[in-house]
Amino acid sequence: MSTLTALARAQAVVAGRAQPVATVRHLHVHDHPLVLIPLAMAGEAHAPLAAMAGTDPARPRLFTVTQPRNRDERFAFAADLAALLVPHIDSFATDTEDVPVDRGKDVRQRYVDAPQLWVPNPAGIDFLRLFGRSTRFLKIDGDHPVPPAVPLLGRWLTFFGNSAEVPGSALLVNAVQALGLHWVTGQSGAEDAQFGVQLAWIEAGAAAAREAENGPVAGPATDPDFDNRVLAPLIERSAPELPQVLHDLLLPTWHRMWRAINLLRTLPAGERVRSRWDADRDAFTAFAQNLAEGGPPQPRRDGAVAAAARLQRLESAAARYAVQRAFDDPLVLAEYRLTGSAFAGIVTLANPDRIDDTGRRPVLRPRIMVHTTEAVRMEPGTSLTSPARPAQKAKVISITPAAGGHDVLLELSGGMGRRLVAEPGSVPAVGEPITLTTLSEAYRPGGSLPDPSETPWTHGGPPVYDQPTAPPTSAAPESVPAAAGGPAASADPGVPDPPLLDPPLPSSPVTGESADPPSAADPDPARTPDPAFESEPELTYRPGITPDPTATV
Repeated sequence: MSTLTALARAQAVVAGRAQPVATVRHLHVHDHPLVLIPLAMAGEAHAPLAAMAGTDPARPRLFTVTQPRNRDERFAFAADLAALLVPHIDSFATDTEDVPVDRGKDVRQRYVDAPQLWVPNPAGIDFLRLFGRSTRFLKIDGDHPVPPAVPLLGRWLTFFGNSAEVPGSALLVNAVQALGLHWVTGQSGAEDAQFGVQLAWIEAGAAAAREAENGPVAGPATDPDFDNRVLAPLIERSAPELPQVLHDLLLPTWHRMWRAINLLRTLPAGERVRSRWDADRDAFTAFAQNLAEGGPPQPRRDGAVAAAARLQRLESAAARYAVQRAFDDPLVLAEYRLTGSAFAGIVTLANPDRIDDTGRRPVLRPRIMVHTTEAVRMEPGTSLTSPARPAQKAKVISITPAAGGHDVLLELSGGMGRRLVAEPGSVPAVGEPITLTTLSEAYRPGGSLPDPSETPWTHGGPPVYDQPTAPPTSAAPESVPAAAGGPAASADPGVPDPPLLDPPLPSSPVTGESADPPSAADPDPARTPDPAFESEPELTYRPGITPDPTATV
């Protein structure tokens, strides 16, 4: 927990109401989102019980399973849910737009919009991810076929579940995390996981939150008391009133979901929210095209190289998302000012026409002086960026103590045009407030990863077996007499040696059982060989290794 977040929680306790920790909205809120509230049966391995879904707040659709242990009913539930979700998703895969690439030399196609799914909490995302994994490999023909939309639903749910792991993505949003990104309550983070309580803190305050603690759960887990008193008897006798009971259980959460969405809409969107949604549309377009081209389902688990590449993408997305939030929101950037990664001040001097001619050709390098009353923990030579001019770099030349603070001399580069005269407004003017930070949106190339075929067998590559070398012709061994239990070695070095035939072994003087002979691979005669390796190709006759029939243990 950061310092400002801890302070905001303390203020929420004193005021009895949630406190804002953001001045802008940091995620895209769709004009027509689809809300999905899943519910699972307790004590069963991912057995769906019900789901309330839809795009109209006034007309929710309820899908129930009267007997969650019945596989046929669970597949029927998946088919009904697919009949709602898949057409909704496909409705966005129609109109496309041209996106310039390669600096305008070429264009590519992207869908003009993408679907957005909302669930109440992170557990709802886990439910959809597991439900997608359990349905995307089902067969639509042969024994026990399922409707074609069921495996397609599983692949889409897997796609949305994977996108939820990408920081900044808004394709699959959980309301608890979205609200916690903009408000903090006077309770712990674990208590904020209860969606109804968290929303009550924001809407009405602590008193309403205490009343919401006893309200219906937001799923996918159910309340144990509800399970014992209400749900179990209804399922046991397949009661026809079960759908109505589940409808009444989920309806309060349904209304809260739409209130949370409308609450987030009251905040202005951050400047870089649109670019992140464009990246979501790119991901949606790529996956939709992969489905259209008959691509295979997502694998059950990533290979070593694919997992490393995915981890690299997630780390890059997390770093980029943190910088974008700080650049969009002064309240988020204040966290970095407290840690010394940023400072704010006033421009006191400016030389926008300064030319640096010490190199091979003259370049425009204006300098400015910034006076700040904050502690400056940067060293000379540090490269800084201003959120107001993210394409411009400011290198620290010197830091001088001044009255009430420090004077920081900075040299600017980039973001001023291609000529030796700075474009108007590209250089901060005297008297302009400015914030500088070590954060940067500059592109950071990822590390190179090997091809899966070039990795060892422990990481997915092909196994490599040691091939036995042929004996030299000048040192061909003599044949082993048959009476000694060994086969005769081939005189032709090009002909492979015959397999080693174990001779009859004498009984052990201790146990009376047959004793294993020592070998070059097993020098300890007291160790019993592992039967799992008896058929390995290395256990063949090698010239020069003659079994000792008199060996005992």
